[in-house]
Amino acid sequence: MFLCCFTASFLKVSGPIKDTQALQGSKAQLNGSCPTSLIGGNNMNHMGNVVQEVSSADYSGIDSPSVDADAEVSEEVKALSLLDFTIKYREASAGNLKEGKIRSFFEKGVKLRMAESGPGSEPPLTIYQMFQGTVDKFGDLPALRWKKDGNWTTLTYREYQQQCRIAAKGFLKLGLERFHGVGILGFNSPEWFIADIACIMAGGLATGIYTTNSPEACQYVAHSSKANVVVVENNKQLVKILQVKDQLPYLKAIVQYKGELEKKLPNVYTWAEFMKLGEGVSDAQLDEVVNSQKANECCSLIYTSGTTGNPKGVMLSHDNITWIANAASLAVNVKVAEESVVSYLPLSHVAAQVNDMWISLKFACTTYFAQPDALKGSLAQTLREVRPTSFLGVPRVWEKMQEAMKAIGVKSSTMKKRIADWGKGIGLQASYNAMNGDPSVPWGFMLANNLVFKRVRAALGLDRCRNCFTGAAPITKDTLEYFMSLNIQLYELYGMSESTGPHSISCAHSNSCGKVIPGCRTKLDKPDADGNGEVCFWGRHVFMGYLDMPEKTEEALDSEGWLHSGDLGKHDKNGFLYITGRIKELIITGGGENIPPVPIEDALKEEVPIISNAMLVGDKKKFLSMLLTLKCQADENGEPTDELSLLVVEYCRQHGVIASKVSEIVNNKEPAIYKAIQEGVDKVNAKAISNAQRVQKWTLLSRDFSISGGELGPTMKLKRPVVTKMYKEEIDKFYGA
Repeated sequence: MFLCCFTASFLKVSGPIKDTQALQGSKAQLNGSCPTSLIGGNNMNHMGNVVQEVSSADYSGIDSPSVDADAEVSEEVKALSLLDFTIKYREASAGNLKEGKIRSFFEKGVKLRMAESGPGSEPPLTIYQMFQGTVDKFGDLPALRWKKDGNWTTLTYREYQQQCRIAAKGFLKLGLERFHGVGILGFNSPEWFIADIACIMAGGLATGIYTTNSPEACQYVAHSSKANVVVVENNKQLVKILQVKDQLPYLKAIVQYKGELEKKLPNVYTWAEFMKLGEGVSDAQLDEVVNSQKANECCSLIYTSGTTGNPKGVMLSHDNITWIANAASLAVNVKVAEESVVSYLPLSHVAAQVNDMWISLKFACTTYFAQPDALKGSLAQTLREVRPTSFLGVPRVWEKMQEAMKAIGVKSSTMKKRIADWGKGIGLQASYNAMNGDPSVPWGFMLANNLVFKRVRAALGLDRCRNCFTGAAPITKDTLEYFMSLNIQLYELYGMSESTGPHSISCAHSNSCGKVIPGCRTKLDKPDADGNGEVCFWGRHVFMGYLDMPEKTEEALDSEGWLHSGDLGKHDKNGFLYITGRIKELIITGGGENIPPVPIEDALKEEVPIISNAMLVGDKKKFLSMLLTLKCQADENGEPTDELSLLVVEYCRQHGVIASKVSEIVNNKEPAIYKAIQEGVDKVNAKAISNAQRVQKWTLLSRDFSISGGELGPTMKLKRPVVTKMYKEEIDKFYGA
């Protein structure tokens, strides 16, 4: 999501906090075989290919859409004390919120959590103001690049803004109402970006919809956001909306941004037709809408993945977005007008949106769009072409790279294995030295760098990449150390949709979430004897509330304005944050012991590298059990097949088993493989701090988890309630039910 290190502790902001009204409108993320054969040039390409308080008061405006971003805060703005915040929030909750009027309540804006000075005190900006500031300084620099007929096409920042204005006029012509949604359903593209920003310019709420959503799930989001327009990528996505359009009372039009319409339908437009609709809307009409917007008003909706129930619409203000884009970038030393990123992760997720759209817009970065089949194999080629300076991958992307490199490594000659193992040891030591503040490198580092590290980075397309991030889900220590051994540091990003993405960034400690972004604060609520408490956030990145869900909003935001993450965490002696579990995921055994499942699951995957997914079960049971899947190959659509991955095939061979299919292992309950898994379970159990945390039973499932299968969410997070229902029969067998 976001991009070098800051080592000082920023657990406190530099000045007292004040809850300030919106000041401006636009008037104003080591072990196994090393990829030794990477030393051979021909194998490089092969490896790569595998791989707030609410206020009803009026707000002071700003005179021009192109207002200087460094303009001083209006002296007329009155700072409210924390007591004011608490009283007024409670009064509003007892009134408007309880009457189900949270939408109109938050449309009037929220009080911004501003510091008196230093980080957190920056003047608020709307999206348009941030955009205009970049255009004024870097209008002729490349903003967006995408492949057309095999060649890269470019849109400069000035052209980008003009396209957004044209699209905004189109939305106004279609009758987009203030604070109504524009749903965007499709893979990353210039049109996605333009539709999002144009919607905001036209006074709507930009609302991404996951491309993997069913028609019913699309209907839920579009109806919840009161979408007047839905923008779809192609006929496949168009059909979903057409199936549910009669259940969308606010829908006025649909726009398809790729290809021609297979059938002409009323109020359904191609992108080209849509971009001509607003020709009769004057600049003055658009500017009037733009100028009426204020930084503390809602402009975007991020819908949660709904792993524990219906998705919630996270309301983000202009200031939420513009402030975090600036603060996160400064924390990692983003270089203005020098960065390039590859956009491929779902833009309906806050991580991709902040990384690809908003940070790029703020710092004049160039965003390259990957092909729609990026996660099915083409991403590797795109990375080698673009050679980004910053790259964000969810854990599964990094794991897939790791698996691909290991699969190549096992085929290497003995000599190449020795060279690579030697280099890997040096790389890991050097990475840990750097992590501990030791600038020295082991003897032989330069040779290892030339023989191994540089070649690996070039094969991955990461040779220019200064910052490699992982986020959106937990990553294992095994994967972190694997890349560390190749002199590739993966920095973990920790945050949530409700914090507009990043809250802390790890640039120094492996497997920690690092330290808080300057201008934000963290506290651990109700810590236990070991220091574990619920992680709570404070800062200008904290969301406005959940759309039309007052009770859920009050659960998330306490009376003092702290956002409760639902995560359990603790700080080490140096102030680094470690996530130790999630409250809702805790397994409470029949004996009453609270057990976080992720550490046990990750420990087993590290002990048994052929395990793809592991899910611990045992809530209200006498003992713990585990569902396991094997790593397998994916088909052309990215779906798991019965074919074992090359790494698993080699693992089986090393254990005296000749197998190429998952079904061969599962149906025969292959003794050698089952024994190896049990030995891994035994090793994990030996480290358990209590008998209750030992895994007593486990089973291998015949198919790996997937998004389409329903077990995983869009960002590859495990949907535990869904898996529990899907595999109820297997779970019941553990306990004799």
